[in-house]
Amino acid sequence: MPSRRVTWHTIAGESKKAADRLHMGETPKLRVDFEPLNRWAVVEWNTTLLEAARAAGVEMVTLCGGAGSCESCEIQLLQGQLNPPTKEEHSILSEEDLAQGLRLACQATAASDLRLLVPLSSLDQSQRLQLEAIVPSVVPSSLIRGRKSGLGLAVDLGTSKLAGYLVDMETGETLATAGAMNPQARFGEDVISRIAYVGRRPSGARELREAAIQALEGILDELCSAAGVARSQVVEVAIVGNTAMHHLLLGLPVSQLGAAPYMPASAQAMDLSSAQIGLRLDPGARVHLPPLLAGFVGSDHLAVLLATGLWQTEQTAAAIDIGTNTEISLAHRGRLLSCSCASGPALEGAHIRHGMRAGPGAIERVRIEGGVVSVHTIAGIPAEGICGSGLVDAVAEMRAAGILDARGAADPLAPDVRPGPDGRGWEFVLVAATGGLRGKDIVVTGSDVRQLQLAKAAIRAGLQVLAQEAGVQEQMIEKVDIAGAFGSYLNIRSAVRLGMLPPLPRGRFRQVGNAAGLGARQMLTTAEQRAAEGEIVRRMQYVELATHPGFAAAFVQAMQLQPGR
Repeated sequence: MPSRRVTWHTIAGESKKAADRLHMGETPKLRVDFEPLNRWAVVEWNTTLLEAARAAGVEMVTLCGGAGSCESCEIQLLQGQLNPPTKEEHSILSEEDLAQGLRLACQATAASDLRLLVPLSSLDQSQRLQLEAIVPSVVPSSLIRGRKSGLGLAVDLGTSKLAGYLVDMETGETLATAGAMNPQARFGEDVISRIAYVGRRPSGARELREAAIQALEGILDELCSAAGVARSQVVEVAIVGNTAMHHLLLGLPVSQLGAAPYMPASAQAMDLSSAQIGLRLDPGARVHLPPLLAGFVGSDHLAVLLATGLWQTEQTAAAIDIGTNTEISLAHRGRLLSCSCASGPALEGAHIRHGMRAGPGAIERVRIEGGVVSVHTIAGIPAEGICGSGLVDAVAEMRAAGILDARGAADPLAPDVRPGPDGRGWEFVLVAATGGLRGKDIVVTGSDVRQLQLAKAAIRAGLQVLAQEAGVQEQMIEKVDIAGAFGSYLNIRSAVRLGMLPPLPRGRFRQVGNAAGLGARQMLTTAEQRAAEGEIVRRMQYVELATHPGFAAAFVQAMQLQPGR
């Protein structure tokens, strides 16, 4: 395939050639590259970016059908020339957004060869799953202990899911990737319930540790099979995870993590043999477990800081890894601050009336225009339920349409609002029974809205406390990296409209995908990154929100739903 890179010089030259051909009555052919998907298409001059995306096999979300009345097909120009922004774009995108190259794919048209970045939230979910992270790839400059050959295994051991990567230790190339649900979930949905399980049963710690090893072994088998290699070729392993997952894997005490001050039993980096962990590998294989930052800020967040470069930035910048437990870090003038927020399972579709994980049939985007509700489901099949990103969209749209007030209460006279079962509470119909797979209406309830308010308030208040500690205003934050599986699906504009994220221009936000997995691979292959672990731990100031004097007031304020689009 021809080189994907198009220099400014080439683009300028091609633009002039295109204009010359157009002047002579010819229709020029232009190349449009879509990153980070490695897709491209050759299209005619003045083709919309949405049409070019379809020609390249890039499936983008288009809630309004390409009318320019929503932001679901947002895209960013990296190189090249487009038509001037349309009035529809001016009504949705700020001047700062436009200045940073953000456009609507259904409105922008090609005027030269182009290089474009497709935000994760604009992609159909099936294509998002092809992306591991959208920050730089791993290129080892000095291999761990000077190994010249062999394979490495990097694992992001999450509360809900595991992500594994098989890496060539000599080149840094990722040979295979695999994901799996964490089988520990059968002992408890979140870390607190798993800690409680260990406390209730003498065999609890052993059962949870065996479940973690079972998951790691399964990931390893899948990766080796996909790459056509033997387990014995794996000579290095790096595992990152939150503090509870780290302790449960190692069989360390966890009861102290369930109560203030939430102190880890051990926060130091560990280098163990694979036999000590329980993995069946080459006898000389070593397992690296990076240091922990705090009781609820683990090595997975440390990996995010490495992958995004936040720990080295000169900007005022934040990294937010959103999940059942959300970790936030803020960098300002060389300082690093972090905190942990109990954002709850609602963002993963749990404890929601018709909630589900982000799988086929899940409503992930919602639009309410003129009283008409439009939804986009994963895989484009009839709706089966609603996942976390869909709930954020739905509540933001309901608030903007005047269906909800600032407290999250519904107008009982609004269309599609009705009393809940047995006359208790209320519910809003997203999809009528005839349009879904359940055979009954899919609704958002007052309880669902409350769960989302609690989650979004915890995240926003956490960031506000860090900003307060750093002595900065939220408006001073120049860049916000959103990491994690939920962060890949989140509609940033809806999150800003709800007040989950600060009211910054869209261009200051970057959805970075599984940055923890990328950081784990960097720790696996490069000596510099392992050396950086200690520096980050030394510099990091952990802020305990439960005892911070400003958190309660910030949380209460952040419970409010913002009004506008």
